[in-house]
Amino acid sequence: MRMKFVRGAMIAGIYVVLTFAFAPISYGPLQIRIAEALTVLPYVWPEAVGGLFVGCLLANLLGGLGIWDIILGSLATLIAALLTRKMPKVWLAPLPPVVVNGLVVGGYLSVLYHMPVHLTMGYVAAGEAIACYILGLILLHILLKYDLDRL
Repeated sequence: MRMKFVRGAMIAGIYVVLTFAFAPISYGPLQIRIAEALTVLPYVWPEAVGGLFVGCLLANLLGGLGIWDIILGSLATLIAALLTRKMPKVWLAPLPPVVVNGLVVGGYLSVLYHMPVHLTMGYVAAGEAIACYILGLILLHILLKYDLDRL
């Protein structure tokens, strides 16, 4: 039990560090949030759901886009993580973050940046697809190659 809590906390911390390390591309209507590669982790670790939610909440709290990002962005990550946990195939694990964040985050970013909603949704979904389908799937395949109970 303690190991799962620690793993969740580490995921939260890594999410925050990656978001700030790549801050110029982590926020705004054109974003590739590298930390979103971690959103595939609930496929293998249930404790990643809470870790991703807390990590995203902290990153958004400190990110400067305000209450919309803090509440809606963090809830979008939570919903996407819960859906990722239920995906039946590895290649589907990145799909919930791409769709949910594209719709939710893209939706409120269109209001915050006074841009057409279809553009911001498309930009966010494209950035999510890069982070999740390229980086996230690589990470997931590496984790699946090894005995997960030992990590």
